[in-house]
Amino acid sequence: MDLNTLQQLVQAHGLWLLVPASIVEGPIVTVIASYMASLGLLNIYAVYVICVIGDLLGDTILYCIGRFAPKTLPGRWQVRLGLSRSRRKSLRGHYHDNGGKTLMIGKLTHAASAPVLVAAGAAKMNYLSFIGWNTLATLPKTLVFTIVGYVFGYAYATIDNYIFRGSIILLGLMLVVGGIWYYRRRNRVANEEEHEV
Repeated sequence: MDLNTLQQLVQAHGLWLLVPASIVEGPIVTVIASYMASLGLLNIYAVYVICVIGDLLGDTILYCIGRFAPKTLPGRWQVRLGLSRSRRKSLRGHYHDNGGKTLMIGKLTHAASAPVLVAAGAAKMNYLSFIGWNTLATLPKTLVFTIVGYVFGYAYATIDNYIFRGSIILLGLMLVVGGIWYYRRRNRVANEEEHEV
């Protein structure tokens, strides 16, 4: 997605074309549309609202994939994809206790958001709770990309590169922190079991 393409599409089909574009392309569409607003081609408030709606619709699609797609797969495929009954039960427990925190972290890291959103659906997280937490994360996230696009949108290609690199770095940090937490937790449980014996 580049400035000329988005400009032509919006001029031909209207501002609401940003909804499917933001579902597919995400933050960079917000950046480019906000830059178009800074040039006087679009209304910045409409860009923000429409990009929030597009982001939340994309989240809902991923949630529905997690919620309903496993039921259409044969049992052996569910196990191969890591969707065994015990795994889904574990996911339900995690999203019941820590769903909000998990969604917020996943949404803000961008690179981890798709698996986190699909997992929320697979865990059968309450949809109202799911969309509430996602809205809390989406509003400031979209606002940041709107401001960045409005002020620095002329460098949208560079910004897209930074978004990609930043999300990969954040994902890597999450995996390292998660690995350390898991290792310590496993050792603590092993030590407690030794003391009990």
